[in-house]
This record gives sequence, C-alpha cells and structure tokens, in this order.
Amino acid sequence: MITAVIHGIILAFGLILPLGVQNVFVFNQGATQDKFSRTLPVIITASICDTLLISLAVLGVSVIVLGIYWIKVVLLTVGIIFLGYMGYVTWKSKPSTYSSDEKALAPKRQIAFAASVSLLNPHAIMDTIGVIGTSSISYSGIGKLGFTLACIVTSWIWFFSLAFVGRQVGRLNNSGGFISTLNKISALIMWGTAIYLLFTFIR
Repeated sequence: MITAVIHGIILAFGLILPLGVQNVFVFNQGATQDKFSRTLPVIITASICDTLLISLAVLGVSVIVLGIYWIKVVLLTVGIIFLGYMGYVTWKSKPSTYSSDEKALAPKRQIAFAASVSLLNPHAIMDTIGVIGTSSISYSGIGKLGFTLACIVTSWIWFFSLAFVGRQVGRLNNSGGFISTLNKISALIMWGTAIYLLFTFIR
C-alpha cells in the first residue's frame, strides 16, 4: 500500500510537472485574476478533468484507447485544431482584458477553457492513460486504490499550488507588459504542442 502510494505521487508529479498547455492556462489565470478565489473555477475544473482521466485509465480504458487506431487519429486531429485555435486566441489577448472585474475571464469561460485544454489535449490523454493506466496494472485491490488516490490528490494539490504561485507573480508584477509576455509564451507553447502532435500524426 505505502509503495503504491509513493509510486503514484512520484508518477503523477512527474507527468504533471512539465510546462504544458494545461499548466500554463492555470498559471495564467492565477496571474491575471485579481483575487485567488476567482481562480477556483479553473483549478477545480482542471482537477476534476484529471481525476476523470486517471480514474478511466486505472479502470482499464487505456487498453481500449491505445488499441484502436481511429480513436488516436480523432484525438490527435481534434487536439491539433483546438490547440492552434487556443494559441491564436491567447496570442491576440490584450492585457486590458484582465484589468477589471467586468473584463476578467468569467467563471464559465474559465471552466470551458480548462475543460478543453484538459480533455481535448491528446498528449495529456495519452500520458495519463498510457503511463498511469499501464502502471496501475502492477497493483490490485487496496494497492491499486492507494495508487489511484495518490495520483488524484497530487493532481489537485498541484493545480491549487500552480494558481497560487501565479497569483503571487501577478501581484508582484501586474504590469501590462508581464501579462502580454505571459500570453505570448502561452500561445507559443500551445502552437509548439500542436506542431509536435502533427509531426507525430504524419510520421
């Protein structure tokens, strides 16, 4: 049980740590919202989406998804188009968009965007299902439950921490230049991920 929990924590942290689209969006919201409480929609949505993916992976969906070629094709195609669009929207975003309560990214948009970058990101899906799902096969019973909960709890803690750090950075440097640069970096990461997925698709 303890071994399974430690394995789950390390594995989940290793998968979630890289600066991907989901992480950038959560951090971005932490930096641009005027209160930490206003980032709760994106934090909770991202965490729930990860919980769903991890649960499905452990339950054995990984065997189905990784075994059917057309599902991979659909995931990659939708993901590439979505990331390209999100990159464009983020690149065009202006600092003034977040300058007041009326213009801040509303909870509904936070939820929609967070769900999209979580569930329509084939790279994240393949990582979660392929790595966590495959690793969970080593355990059964209480061990598998401990492994699964460790992965899920690590994910929740990470998103809360990421948004909190983003909020502190935003408070220290709330100038338009910082927000604009952050948006540009976010867009480049999204486009880079899309290009990587396209390369993977045509290879």
